[in-house]
Amino acid sequence: MANDATIAALIDRIEVLEAEAEIRRIQARYMFLCDTPCPEFGVADDAHRIDLILDLYAVDAVWEGVGEYYDNQFGRAEGHAAIRAHFESFWGDKRDPALLLNAHYLTSEQIHVDGHEATGQWIHMQPWLFSDGRSLLRSSRLNNAFRNIDGIWKITRTRTENVFISSLPHNFAETYPTTSVLMRP
Repeated sequence: MANDATIAALIDRIEVLEAEAEIRRIQARYMFLCDTPCPEFGVADDAHRIDLILDLYAVDAVWEGVGEYYDNQFGRAEGHAAIRAHFESFWGDKRDPALLLNAHYLTSEQIHVDGHEATGQWIHMQPWLFSDGRSLLRSSRLNNAFRNIDGIWKITRTRTENVFISSLPHNFAETYPTTSVLMRP
């Protein structure tokens, strides 16, 4: 028969596993929402996409690019308003050449849960395809933080550092979607 200490230890282990699963889901959802074309069904425009991304963040969260390449490219945004402005600057002004495809692939996951706080590290690969046929492959390391706020895990820090950026051959992708239909009912 299990004693109280054994039951408490099992509950603690289950809570850590549940936290890891939720953090993994949040990080994957963030990347999913950042993909172009956005595969989330019903997302009307980039403003709606940004709202959904901000729902994943604590109100006092920080989004920052660090290291010799990302310091100057991304800088640091503190709080929802600044993080919104960061994403609006990326998606708000349509650029030429237009970004046609951008997909995020996560790997090398490490999640560390300590009560209501957690950190997670990943490496991600991200191909980009532009309307002028130019393509590139970007890789970054992520060192993110999370907090359980009233029973809901939120991102408290997104911290990204460049690993490399490499040009891909012109017209690298022969086919690509103009819109995503994957999540349609």
